[in-house]
Amino acid sequence: MTRNFASILGTGRYLPAQILTNADLEKRVDTNDEWIVSHTGIRERRISAADEHSSDMGAAAAKAALAKAGIAPTELDAIITATLTPDYPWPATSCIIQQKIGAPQALAFDLSAACSGFVYALSVAEGLIATGTCKHVLVVGAEKLTSIMDWTDRNTCVLFGDGAGAAVLGPANGRRVLRSFHLGADGSMVPKLLQPAGGTVMPASAESVEQRQHFLKMDGKAVFKFAVRIMGEAARQAVEKAGLTNADIQLFIPHQANIRIIEAAAKFMGLSMDQVFVNVDRYGNTSAASVAIAMDEAEEQGRLKAGDKTVLVAFGAGLTWASCVIEW
Repeated sequence: MTRNFASILGTGRYLPAQILTNADLEKRVDTNDEWIVSHTGIRERRISAADEHSSDMGAAAAKAALAKAGIAPTELDAIITATLTPDYPWPATSCIIQQKIGAPQALAFDLSAACSGFVYALSVAEGLIATGTCKHVLVVGAEKLTSIMDWTDRNTCVLFGDGAGAAVLGPANGRRVLRSFHLGADGSMVPKLLQPAGGTVMPASAESVEQRQHFLKMDGKAVFKFAVRIMGEAARQAVEKAGLTNADIQLFIPHQANIRIIEAAAKFMGLSMDQVFVNVDRYGNTSAASVAIAMDEAEEQGRLKAGDKTVLVAFGAGLTWASCVIEW
């Protein structure tokens, strides 16, 4: 049964000014533009400044979303930030964003589901609205992934970039209605994508730093194989839960990790690439910010029209997956 509890009132995004191209990376590691483009579809990515953190980017995206929604920060009841690169291990980056946008009355907490985090957070926000706990909820996806990149590892450093996206949710108003969700995880895949050090398993030490264990580590082949299978299947589940078929979908907005994964998911759904929103070439993988940035850009470009059925889908470390159908 489809839901009719919450609508997206406004979206926003923020991308750092600095652009790191594949040509720039050729000077850092043993790689080249042809290999990166053919294997990932990425041509460039954004790099935040040294003094520009996840909360700064998240707050900027939040302000843009609030302006489009016509909602004042003081009208927010909750702030949920999806991130795997928080300003601090604790407290929550949401609390810092709350202060930066001027929303002292809003409850605030972070959600950790890696690249699936924004869609997970949309589901939680919808639940807060459906139960009457909150009226207006700000959902932010913000990442400074370059802060955990090993710039000597050519298999990972070419993939990721920084940025933030946001959405303001409120009671369903007949537009941009969240129709269904499908969420999942497979904990057996934890070792395939993680940041080994910094938690209780491997607290920070001189040895952990020397061994470069505070950087992102990934089994690329295993993650790719998993993503190709799960992205299309997760999208299908959300479409079915919304009482729709793939033929009803006007626009597909997938996590921007790799063009080959995106193409495989579109093929599974029976969609043409004209029905798929792609910006991985310009931003790379921005993790929890990815789908949020893409959704905001898609609307700005006129790709989302009233009544359109849109699917958001993502996968991430955990390994997690999440999908959502929105009737725009």
